[in-house]
Amino acid sequence: MQAPVLVLNDAVKRESGKNVHHANIQASRAVADIIRTTLGPRAMLKMLLDAGGGIVVTNDGNAILRELDLAHPAAKSMIELSRTQDEEVGDGTTSVIVLAGEMLYVAEAFIDKSYHPTVICRAYNKALEDAIAALDNISVPIDVNDRQSMLSMVKSCIGTKFTGQFGTLIADLAIDATTLVSVDLGNGLHEVDIKKYVKVEKIPGGQLEDSKVLRGVMFNKDIVTPGKMRRRIVNPRIMLLDCPLEYKKGENMTNAELMNEDDWHTLLKMEEEYILKLCNQIASFKPDLVITEKGLSDLACHYLSKNNISAIRRVRKTDNNRIAKVCGAVIVNRPDELQESDIGTGAGLFEVKKIGDEFFAFITECKDPKACTVLLRGASKDLLNEVERNLQDAMCVARNMIKNPRLVPGGGAAEMAVSAHLKQKSSFVEGVDKWPYEAVARALEAIPRTLAQNCGVNVIRTMTALQAKHANADNAWFGIDGNTGVISDMKELGIWDAYNVKVQTFKTAIEAACMLLRIDDIVSGIKKKQAPSSTPSKPQVEDEKDVDSEQMIPE
Repeated sequence: MQAPVLVLNDAVKRESGKNVHHANIQASRAVADIIRTTLGPRAMLKMLLDAGGGIVVTNDGNAILRELDLAHPAAKSMIELSRTQDEEVGDGTTSVIVLAGEMLYVAEAFIDKSYHPTVICRAYNKALEDAIAALDNISVPIDVNDRQSMLSMVKSCIGTKFTGQFGTLIADLAIDATTLVSVDLGNGLHEVDIKKYVKVEKIPGGQLEDSKVLRGVMFNKDIVTPGKMRRRIVNPRIMLLDCPLEYKKGENMTNAELMNEDDWHTLLKMEEEYILKLCNQIASFKPDLVITEKGLSDLACHYLSKNNISAIRRVRKTDNNRIAKVCGAVIVNRPDELQESDIGTGAGLFEVKKIGDEFFAFITECKDPKACTVLLRGASKDLLNEVERNLQDAMCVARNMIKNPRLVPGGGAAEMAVSAHLKQKSSFVEGVDKWPYEAVARALEAIPRTLAQNCGVNVIRTMTALQAKHANADNAWFGIDGNTGVISDMKELGIWDAYNVKVQTFKTAIEAACMLLRIDDIVSGIKKKQAPSSTPSKPQVEDEKDVDSEQMIPE
């Protein structure tokens, strides 16, 4: 429906009235319909053509939406929901868009009946509080030290992804990586920073089954002088530097005026003595491996190799931080500030290997690593990119379980249980809030309904049977098996969702719907460019009347 446009001036236009709500709701529904078919294990894939001409094949909601370029402001805010969900909990990016679109769709009937948006939002927020309370009642605790329980949980969460066909491979990698970098803060709190301390290294070639989590790190670097320095060191003493091992260069244009021939030799000797002093300071601590983020001169390489020290230069800052975490070293800014405690001795093996055409340095067999590298192998770059996206989701799910070890049933069972609970409570809600409150219960049924649609079963018959099951509060575990479309007990199938993910999905969807419903004006300050006319303009011929008399050329 086209909203009325009030022109305030030639640059500012304003859309106003009830039609704005309809426009926002339709835009949000359009975004939800784009990715609705990617929900569940029988989900369809989307092929995207990115700005650089590359092709992305995925069914990850966030990966699909971030490639879209939509003009409507409500559609843009819906895309932001998916990004927020991905950053916060890492999973449920498709569910939150489908749910938010449905929340707005059920509100459209109340907008048509002239309900004030504040009334609808008040009922939605009350329903959100009761929905989270209902989730608390059906959630069950999990022992994070029980690997089998964690494995089944992570596997069920990524079963809807492309890598679900590879069994427990991705779930194993995710659990190993998150367990390694988990830090116990006491009082039952854990810090798991997978963005900073888990590096995913993708190397085309080999099989996906060759992928593994290293108890240490690897990075795409070789030693500086391969012929003179060792490429394999057992129990290395590692020194990490954040300074160049070369003569200081002038920050801007530097001129040196030499009067005598000997002055040139003196200048070179000063440089050599400075480099020698740096190398002697380093060699006094007897390190086996020196890694610096800055440059390393040929002279410094010579002095280090004479002391049987291997060196790697121009390592990324992020890689250096991970190396410090795995071997217990401290990154030092100046060699004259070095101490014995700054040397890392926690690594068991340093080795440089050639994989394909490139050399990779491995620091592995560490005693207590708090960082790691996940090495992914696969047939092609497209496959590896999709596996990496799925692995990121799996690691986020495992991180959520370590932080808050509680589960809710998957397969739409949690949504149906909450929906049944809200329908019962709606009879106790007084006033006009009752109808929007009950509409939230209907909107929550969108998740199991979409699962049924994507399985290809009879949606009406399946949803009716599922509602009949959930009419009895004891059947809160019944949901839809995403592979067959049959109504099953999720506890027996081992299909679970993380409590954190489900709560975040409900909060984000309902709060976003309330925000969009409160919008009653769209004011645009962008002046649209006029499209060039398709018909070529005719050449203008000046008449005698049009000619300026002053500009006439005298005969």
